[in-house]
Amino acid sequence: MHTTSATLLIIDDDEVVRASLAAYLEDSGFTVLQACNGLEGFDVFRREQPDVVICDLRMPQVDGLELIRRINELQVETPVIVVSGAGVMNDAVEALRLGAADYLIKPLEDLAVLEHSVRRALDRAHLRLENQRYREQLEAANRELQASLHLLQEDQNAGRQVQMNMLPVTPWHADGLQFAHQIIPSLYLSGDFVDYFRVDERRIAFYLADVSGHGASSAFVTVLLKFMTTRLLYELRRNGSFPEFKPSEVLGHINRGLINCKLGKHVTMLGGVIDEQQGQLTYSIGGHLPLPVLYSEGEAHYLTGRGLPVGLFDEAEYSDHVLKLPESFSLTLLSDGILDLLPGDTLQEKELALPRLVSSAGGTLDGLRQVFGLANLADMPDDIALLVLSRNLA
Repeated sequence: MHTTSATLLIIDDDEVVRASLAAYLEDSGFTVLQACNGLEGFDVFRREQPDVVICDLRMPQVDGLELIRRINELQVETPVIVVSGAGVMNDAVEALRLGAADYLIKPLEDLAVLEHSVRRALDRAHLRLENQRYREQLEAANRELQASLHLLQEDQNAGRQVQMNMLPVTPWHADGLQFAHQIIPSLYLSGDFVDYFRVDERRIAFYLADVSGHGASSAFVTVLLKFMTTRLLYELRRNGSFPEFKPSEVLGHINRGLINCKLGKHVTMLGGVIDEQQGQLTYSIGGHLPLPVLYSEGEAHYLTGRGLPVGLFDEAEYSDHVLKLPESFSLTLLSDGILDLLPGDTLQEKELALPRLVSSAGGTLDGLRQVFGLANLADMPDDIALLVLSRNLA
């Protein structure tokens, strides 16, 4: 015999029918309660809260339809199975409209039909209960997710504000030189970073860095870069005598710092120092592409140089390259995110196109914005950084 813990309530004014149904269902493993009319049945229902109600329609005091209405008013989802003699079809329709789980017609020649109806009603009630539990869990998870997203948004806002505060003023004028930049993050925070600052009365340093990866972890490394360069500059000034402040040594210092931090991040970067008295640029390259583009007298070409990424190899060494600057020029530094905007199918085709585009832009940041269509960019797969330093451009 199959046993179950479900409790059934049978409400019928016919004692013989009621006892017969109760005996069969008890033999089937159910706990059975009985009531002889609708009023008594409703009292038992409220007191015992059975899992399924089996009731007749035609009963004194409170009939089956009214009983279903009263159960509905309690806002419970207990299944009600109507077992009634053949009567008016409207009664059956109304019972089902009110939410009856099934409508069986007396006399029941096979009580297994009733048992099957009860078990099916219990299964549906169990599914409803499970669905309600899942909905509640989903709503709770959604509330937690919304709270987490709100906290994440606050963190992102704070991080973005930190990044914006670290960036230098643009445009920035230093004697005859002008520096201007733009950073377009693929996410809310950027792994690209630029900086420029005066080393002393005759030298100005600058760099463009592209941190591996995206998002908050890469943005954190840009903060670290700012800290390391600022701290290095502070330590050198505190010593009283200023050494060469070679870009290769700065990249080496950053390389050691990133490796020691064990962040699992590396950086490609370009760093340079302009000596205004000598009119020359000293620069160093740390695994960065595309190379800087020098524009002068209507022509543009890449600077030369190569080097390992910064923060990957303990033994990495960096070289300095010296260039006499023209009287009128611009130097464009770009992160590799710009390659997604360049024409061509291969890296070689894209690199061949870049100097031509810098020339058509007149070597200015505003011109590059127009050439690359930066104002109309949709979602980008990578961050984009542009840094343009110039002197005496017409």
